[in-house]
Amino acid sequence: MKSSAKNIKLASVDDLFASTTIPATSDVDQVQDISLSELHSFKHHPFKVIDDDAMADMVESVKQYGVLVPAIARPDPNGGYELVAGHRRHRASELAEQETLPVIIRDLDDDAATIIMVDSNLQRESLLPSERAFAYKMKLEAIKRQAKENASQVGTQKRSDQLLAEQVGESRNQIQRFIRLTELIPELLDMVDERKIAFNSAYELSFLSKDEQVTLIKVMTREKVRPSLSQTERLKKFSQDGKLSEDVISAILSEEKTDKGGKVTLKRNILEKYFPENYSVQDMENTIIALLAKWAESPDE
Repeated sequence: MKSSAKNIKLASVDDLFASTTIPATSDVDQVQDISLSELHSFKHHPFKVIDDDAMADMVESVKQYGVLVPAIARPDPNGGYELVAGHRRHRASELAEQETLPVIIRDLDDDAATIIMVDSNLQRESLLPSERAFAYKMKLEAIKRQAKENASQVGTQKRSDQLLAEQVGESRNQIQRFIRLTELIPELLDMVDERKIAFNSAYELSFLSKDEQVTLIKVMTREKVRPSLSQTERLKKFSQDGKLSEDVISAILSEEKTDKGGKVTLKRNILEKYFPENYSVQDMENTIIALLAKWAESPDE
């Protein structure tokens, strides 16, 4: 059965679809059945549409009831319509072999469309770190642009990141930490989504240059290791000092390697014989790593 205006307001659909909030722009929004082929994804859409168990459930729901909550789209100057909200419903309709999708067409500028797109997805129960990171970044940039357009009111407005923090229920600091993840190369960001790298470690790695991140992936793959938080903090420090080479990365990631079930450990009272009295344990570790890296480059010296 195809959807109709009568069942758009059914409360039970909240359990069927991840995105159900449709911000109104007028008293009456006209719902149109648009061909799936005329609808295409929002530019730089940060949310992944995955054919998982949840999608399978949605497909069965579409087959039985149709799409009860209309998507939102805007006219595309190049033809067809750009989906703003409803990417998962669009995919479910494809898998259910439907020809059309109920859609509300709105004339939205880029910033308004971005905010609706992000808000309609942030309410989903489970979001990957990468999805949240790019969504926060896109919405924050849109809010900032809107603030500039309303320059006469800037003096009475809150900071853009504070507004976003209040809207999504996060602290400003946590939002900025999420946004930092967008500086990671795709390979590292995928590892964060797969929980192979912890969030705090990923935050530290985001300060490495893209080339340094590529080298890090190379070493991690070769040595079959993943960095701990303390190691990522040191990688970041060496990077900031302009001293992060492949040998340094390898030396840092090799620290906790075991040999026949044991770990090589140097006691502090022994190390202190070879370092100035004002050296901390961290200073000793950094010096040893630098010396090892130098030795690896010129072992004959």
